[in-house]
Amino acid sequence: MVYRLRPVANGLRTDHPVPDLPFADDSHIPLDDGPAAIEAVGRNVGHGMWGRFDKDRSNGSWRAFTTDPLNHDLGWVVRYHPEHGRTVLLMHDKDISPMHTAWWGDPLLFRAGGYWWDGKTWYRPGQIWDPVSEDYERRPAKAAVTVTAADLLDGSVDLDRAYVAKVASFDPEAPAPGIWLDHLALWAQQRMQRKDTRSLDACVVNLSCPELAGDQLIGVPEMAALAEIGASTLRGYISRGESSVPLPQATVSGRAQWSKPVARDWAEARRRSWEGVEDAMSAGDPLKLSPGAAQVRERFAKDFAYALWERPDWRKRWVLRHRNKESVQEIADVLARDVAVSLEDIVPTEPISATIRHAVLDEFADGVERHRNQKGEEGIDSFDLPLLTPIAKMLDWFIRHHPAHAQATIGDILREAHNRWQIPASVTGQALRRALVWDGKLDKEILEEYLNRVLPSGPVT
Repeated sequence: MVYRLRPVANGLRTDHPVPDLPFADDSHIPLDDGPAAIEAVGRNVGHGMWGRFDKDRSNGSWRAFTTDPLNHDLGWVVRYHPEHGRTVLLMHDKDISPMHTAWWGDPLLFRAGGYWWDGKTWYRPGQIWDPVSEDYERRPAKAAVTVTAADLLDGSVDLDRAYVAKVASFDPEAPAPGIWLDHLALWAQQRMQRKDTRSLDACVVNLSCPELAGDQLIGVPEMAALAEIGASTLRGYISRGESSVPLPQATVSGRAQWSKPVARDWAEARRRSWEGVEDAMSAGDPLKLSPGAAQVRERFAKDFAYALWERPDWRKRWVLRHRNKESVQEIADVLARDVAVSLEDIVPTEPISATIRHAVLDEFADGVERHRNQKGEEGIDSFDLPLLTPIAKMLDWFIRHHPAHAQATIGDILREAHNRWQIPASVTGQALRRALVWDGKLDKEILEEYLNRVLPSGPVT
């Protein structure tokens, strides 16, 4: 997911503090008792509280969250890994479940507006969807270096300026701590008193890489230019939370700044989005119609213009005394009929027929394979040949709009199933009947009459 979540504080017992956030007392949360104990703090306890945990049995890691029992507007999220330690964050209660989801899979830490770490590599915020892996592409941050607490603490701090916040009175809108290293030093001191075993050089605080250097960051005007939109448009997206604009990597004098690679990824994601693809296919059309839709519009615009103006018997309808509901309805009926009899020009039947045939047979192939893996060569039943709902709905649409072409398509399916897998036509036909009854829109009696003329005999069940 594109990371857009903002924690409000670090838990005092976190191993990986987020820079510039205060530290909050988490002693009332049973962090050391495991994920089930954390969940139990908020789950089924009272109105406005919730909790959950999930384990990853492949590596022994887990995630958990709970509403804070002292302040129900806030909640705790915890990410634990047996090798890399745990992160403990305080967040707005509405954000704890989305944060739990953001931690699904490999991400262990998020920094710098969504850069994330899996224990070995830092990646840029995920923005480009990969349909093969069904996840966002992983694009490593070049030359990234992990910055630890040991790297930052050099002894030049003043512990008197640091504090640990109390959750009951915590103000998420309060300004950030003045000198954060003072607070980091207090956190480190508290760890020593608890005798935490994880050393400071294993406590990850941030990342450093060339693309995050100050002179490499860009603002709204430059980012908008990369996306080929106006700066005001981008500001509108940000204010309304639209168009999946990533979090900025920094804020300088109140102005958001992004790394150039993140900005380029966002521009690429926009080009690859549904809206971007539609824009590419509607180039030059004033209504942004796709080429196919524009051709349909042009075809019927000419037909309607001829029918409404060039035909003398209709042209006279525009005389005032002929402008009545009955005349308009008559013309509307004729125009609608012209569209109905032109379906072949809108949706070509032969390509649709071939597509449906191959889709149904592909589903049947999966059913045959499952059946033979479980029962060997024992005879196949129609229940072994289920169809996915979208495929059944497409076949139903084809029958409703092109019943004669659909008859030929069904015949091809019956023949291919018999030739490939020796499935009797009656079994294949019964599988099609069942799918159309369950997922189709045709009246049952009409469907039965149609199928009785097309399929081998058998009742609709």
